[in-house]
Amino acid sequence: MRRSPVTLGGAGRLRAELKRLKSEDRPNIIRAISEARSHGDLSENAEYHAAREQQSFIEGRINDIEKRLANAEIIDVAHLPVSDRVVFGATVDLDDQDDGTKITYQIVGEDEADIRRGLISIGSPIARALVGRSKGDVVEFDVPAGKRSYEITGVRYV
Repeated sequence: MRRSPVTLGGAGRLRAELKRLKSEDRPNIIRAISEARSHGDLSENAEYHAAREQQSFIEGRINDIEKRLANAEIIDVAHLPVSDRVVFGATVDLDDQDDGTKITYQIVGEDEADIRRGLISIGSPIARALVGRSKGDVVEFDVPAGKRSYEITGVRYV
């Protein structure tokens, strides 16, 4: 199986979620199933079926996170060589050439992407357009509304 890049922070968030699922959510759902069983006939016990479904979801998520962490190539962005070149983990400041707005993205692994927090997946069209470019370069890429053009105004490794 191929190794997928993950930032140190992203791996930490996955580990924290795994710990919560195993130490809090799993025991809570086991208690809920036990309580629902005590109510009698399981064939018509909605609480029991809902708890079992939730247990299945939790176990699936635990397995998914464990596999992702086992196949992760964890990259500490703070230890990357400082340069003006955009690589995985870089935080990139962009100036929209069409309307002048300024945005900042960090290029992260697929599992940690969250556009609301400015984290874009290494596999996204904008990240693919940015990787390998340098401060001062203008990049163009396609979005559903058409072509966008951004100037790279800064590259940081934080």
